[in-house]
Amino acid sequence: MAETDKDRFTSTKGAGPGRWAFKSFVRANAVPVMFLALCGLGILGSGKPPLFLLQEAVVRVARNSFTVLSLVIPVVAGLGLNFAIVLGAMAGQAGLIAVTAMGTSGIGGLIAAVAIALPLALMLGWMAGSIMNRAKGREMITGMILGFFMNGVYQLVFLFGIGTVIRLKNAALVLPQGVGLRNTVDLVTVKYALDNLLSLYAGFGYVPLATFAVVALLAWGVISLFKTKLGQDMRAVGQDMRVSEAAGINVDRTRNLAVVTSTVLAAIGQIIFLQNIGTLNTYDSHGQIGTFAIAALLVGGATISKATVGQALLGTFLFHLLFIVSPYAGQNLLGSAQIGEYFRVFVAYAIIAVSLALHSLQRARMAVRR
Repeated sequence: MAETDKDRFTSTKGAGPGRWAFKSFVRANAVPVMFLALCGLGILGSGKPPLFLLQEAVVRVARNSFTVLSLVIPVVAGLGLNFAIVLGAMAGQAGLIAVTAMGTSGIGGLIAAVAIALPLALMLGWMAGSIMNRAKGREMITGMILGFFMNGVYQLVFLFGIGTVIRLKNAALVLPQGVGLRNTVDLVTVKYALDNLLSLYAGFGYVPLATFAVVALLAWGVISLFKTKLGQDMRAVGQDMRVSEAAGINVDRTRNLAVVTSTVLAAIGQIIFLQNIGTLNTYDSHGQIGTFAIAALLVGGATISKATVGQALLGTFLFHLLFIVSPYAGQNLLGSAQIGEYFRVFVAYAIIAVSLALHSLQRARMAVRR
């Protein structure tokens, strides 16, 4: 009997490290694990075929990944969650509006939209970075307020500037009274310009290989950036600005470059997103871009002070998979798809709120230890 007890103890002891490793993994990746479970329940409750859900997920991941990846650099550089990417989204929309007004179509029109958006995004990114350098420690709320402010400027330009200061030859884009851009702009000239450049039928639907290639190029670029001197400087600044400054790093310049890069990438990301949608809601398409992109990044396991390319891509997949299944699950289980809509909006804001609360708690603990 004693030998049996000893064997049982030895068996339990041997299983201990494995259990501990599993618990540690779950704790370290609590948010992705929770969302994976929610997605699993949503898939079961939706009643939709897996291939249909996979096709929808592929489309959403392709059109949203670029924007989510644009958030990684500011997080690593210590600027937190860059709510100011909405400025880049506005620049991207301005490029698309200009291309639509000119009638430029196809991939050439998409490239022209990027070319028009880039100088605007550079200017807005430099402005945002300069302001954030004057508000160290409060970058996230500063970026949010900057987004509200620039939204007012955007509305002024396109609601009152079009038809008065800015004359468009394409009268179909202007409101009947001759002043202001229409609420909805049909992007027929550039719709699917990138998606259809190279696509593959994979049994469950078409996979936009060209779009995924652009996303992969950006992912490789971000990873490569952090291996360079500038990338190492960004990491150092994100860890400790005082030590970085003492080591001879130009902290303000490094932070500014991170914001400018993020804003430019967000402009391109918004163009990729809208060419897939095919329609521009002139005064609202940029409204939730920051919130949903940040929520997707956090779902992947990122925090306010740490983010990776893998977390951005995983979060994009999980977040948008939940977005797909929740209305169907709400309709199938409760008879109302609107309940699913409410749930996914609640999740988007809740994950940001919880992350901010955890970050504040972490900073308070660190301050006590010091």
